Amino acid sequence: MNTRSVPHGRRLRSRTVAGLTALLLPFAALVGLATPAQAAASATATYTKVSDWGTGFEGKWTVKNTGTTSLASWTVEWDFPSGTAVTSGWDADITGSGTHWTAKNKSWNGTLAPGTSISFGFNGTGTGSPASCKLNGASCDGGPSVPGDAPPSAPGTPTASAVTNTSVTLGWSAATDDKGVKNYDVLRDGAKVATVTGTTYTDTGLRAGTDYSYTVQARDTADQTGPVSGARAVRTTGNTDPGTGSKVKLGYFTEWGIYNRNYHVKNVASSGSAQKITHINYSFGNVTGGKCAMGDSFAAIEKAYTADQSVDGVADTWDQPLKGNFNQLRKLKAKYPHIKVLWSFGGWTWSGGFGQAVQNPAAFAQSCYDLVEDPRWADVFDGIDLDWEYPNACGLSCDSSGPAAFKNMMQAMRAKFGSNNLVTAAVTADASAGGKIEKSDYAGAAPYMDWFNVMTYDFFGAFAAQGPTAPHSPLTSYAGIPQAGFNSAEAIAKFKAQGVPASKLLLGIGFYGRGWTGVSQAAPGGTATGPAPGTYEPGIEDYKVLKNTCPPTGTVAGTSYAKCGSNWWSYDTPATVTSKMAWAKQQGLGGAFFWDFTGDTANGELVSAINGGLG
Repeated sequence: MNTRSVPHGRRLRSRTVAGLTALLLPFAALVGLATPAQAAASATATYTKVSDWGTGFEGKWTVKNTGTTSLASWTVEWDFPSGTAVTSGWDADITGSGTHWTAKNKSWNGTLAPGTSISFGFNGTGTGSPASCKLNGASCDGGPSVPGDAPPSAPGTPTASAVTNTSVTLGWSAATDDKGVKNYDVLRDGAKVATVTGTTYTDTGLRAGTDYSYTVQARDTADQTGPVSGARAVRTTGNTDPGTGSKVKLGYFTEWGIYNRNYHVKNVASSGSAQKITHINYSFGNVTGGKCAMGDSFAAIEKAYTADQSVDGVADTWDQPLKGNFNQLRKLKAKYPHIKVLWSFGGWTWSGGFGQAVQNPAAFAQSCYDLVEDPRWADVFDGIDLDWEYPNACGLSCDSSGPAAFKNMMQAMRAKFGSNNLVTAAVTADASAGGKIEKSDYAGAAPYMDWFNVMTYDFFGAFAAQGPTAPHSPLTSYAGIPQAGFNSAEAIAKFKAQGVPASKLLLGIGFYGRGWTGVSQAAPGGTATGPAPGTYEPGIEDYKVLKNTCPPTGTVAGTSYAKCGSNWWSYDTPATVTSKMAWAKQQGLGGAFFWDFTGDTANGELVSAINGGLG
């Protein structure tokens, strides 16, 4: 039931503190400070306190090569005040003598090409912060928390001119810095939209009749940012752009889809889908150790895109601060400013961490906020989506957090993310008696949420290898359905009966089919011998493939099915999607969502059906 699966090869490793190389105190006998390998004039080291649990903390140093030649090795030195010490570390050899600490690269991470960086971390005790940082014998010049270089001053409050329906020109007086100002970050509503070297910027792609707030902050030659300027309010001229209508039209973009599936953010635009959707859920971030965590950092922020792969046709450069999917999403939003992006956490594979996380909902919400609103990509995201499969019930693993856990989690998320961010969740569609919808207080969570993505798909499939064959996304019940309550209409009705407003419920559409092999009966209800072959996973195939290899031979409960040879598939087509959208409108639902972009055709047939059906 709702076993939305993830290719195991796309799940990258995550580091845990437990099991890492321990550093035993005292350190005095271990220390012999190494002679720096080379000067650090073209490298920086920055320190971040990742977390603090009262009796200890986790710290992280990031070494970046800011020069034009490779760095052969690195040594970072710093002082802690008395009472603060390192207790264990990873990805560096860390030694201490009194209050002085030294970290040297491992054999495998010493070489840094221009523009690249490496991080190492440690656990510590005490409350102090590092001081007197040196990188390869020279000043670290790494940021406001590292001594040796003052940050720049605040620029002047921007002025606004040439305001149109879609653009505004900003200007500001220059900031000052002891070592020189390199450039300026322009922030719209608190999110960075551009970095410029001068003191003017024209912001384009705005919506007519809309209020915006602009600030500016300076960066010095060590890439330190100073305080933001005063704010300038701007309202564009003209009437508000109606965009794609009042209904939510949301698609999941899978982080791992850039690999075997070769589906990139650019494809959202090239397929014509970008003009027809309102929201994207970027999936998935992990939930581990009671916190939100990055999923695949290479795909998210590190992959360098070539010009032909990029949304705007411009290749990534070696020294730009953000690459990967996040930067491509930033470019997509600049081109299609009506689109909002949420970062989705959990999913089928990574839902096991929610049980621990909701033991302290406020701390969990804080960790998610810190990650989603990281200054490097805060402008990319407009909120958070939690995909817990399933609260107080069983998915890949079983949870026993209690019926109030989901409500408590969403309440904490809203308290932390505030009213200017979206807070949503993907939820079960199991409307059976005593089923998953009944296990949690979804109505209690509703006041804190913008909407629920009701996963009205994966009701049936070849995870029941011998069948009976059945449509995986039935809109209604039908004679012979294998399980009562496993259909979209009953799921929506049960949420409404529990007290969730219809306007906060989105109908889910699968852009794929589920199928069996060894089937002799054309109509639903036949026996099978196992899952039908699929391109990436047995029993599952994309719509874009099935429409050609196994065209529909019938329809049941609002969903198409097809028998070709001994294989039997069920999947939605543009026609069935259109009928489901009409039903969603009749029910007063807030819109629809789909899993996921990669299953659609190159010209976005299914997205077009959702857009056209919802209006």
